[in-house]
Amino acid sequence: MSYVVLAYTDLALASLLILISGGLSLGFRLGIERQLVLSAVRMCIQLGAIGFVLKFIFQQSSPFWTLGLALIMILLAGREVFARQTNVLTGFWTYGLGTSTMMFAATSVMLVALAGLIRPDPLYAPRYVLPLLGMLLGNTMNGISLGLDTLTRTAKRERLAIEARIALGQSRADALREPVRDALRTGSMPIVNAMAASGIVSLPGMMTGQILAGVEPVEAVKYQILIMFLIAGATGLGVLMAVLGTAWRLTDERHRLRLDRLRAV
Repeated sequence: MSYVVLAYTDLALASLLILISGGLSLGFRLGIERQLVLSAVRMCIQLGAIGFVLKFIFQQSSPFWTLGLALIMILLAGREVFARQTNVLTGFWTYGLGTSTMMFAATSVMLVALAGLIRPDPLYAPRYVLPLLGMLLGNTMNGISLGLDTLTRTAKRERLAIEARIALGQSRADALREPVRDALRTGSMPIVNAMAASGIVSLPGMMTGQILAGVEPVEAVKYQILIMFLIAGATGLGVLMAVLGTAWRLTDERHRLRLDRLRAV
């Protein structure tokens, strides 16, 4: 088995495709051309840096290096959760709720996969732990941020209706039932769409990468199915915990709606 080694000139030529999106932004006055260029540069720097970091950690094969990088990934992903929202909870909850629920969901599912399904030797092998954690964090982060943004937007938009339900005797759980349901549905939709389109509309990234690296397509498919199930589990668990935690925080023991615990980003 072999794979084609890409030269830096190949990547430079591929980067010219960004000009298509840039031209679209200029032509329709979208105003995102600067953001597009900065995002592309940031992506190249981040991926280039992580490539050297992973090479070093793979060579060490130490649980401490693996745990250290995993912790950094979790903390940075936690920041992205609240950075993608329009309204966030105040105080510790701004960063703590999304980060803790995402960490619990992603790490729990990853440990189940490593200990019961993949069973690498050793169990902390960074070649398995870090890519798997990265995929789970990325998708769980996306689901949680969408779910929380939907919940806080809906709570602010439908404030009068929610308070009216509470005034008529409904509990805070009943009053927020529809906003919570919408938030759970929105947070779960990306992975639902991804699973529905896999194999027909698109070939997922991990499977494509394995095939390009020389892995037999059937083996690549089995790994991709496993990953999609893991992502679905982590996303569902993370979105559920984050949305219910936010709904609890937006009310109090007297069943009042507490939008004063929100602030605009």
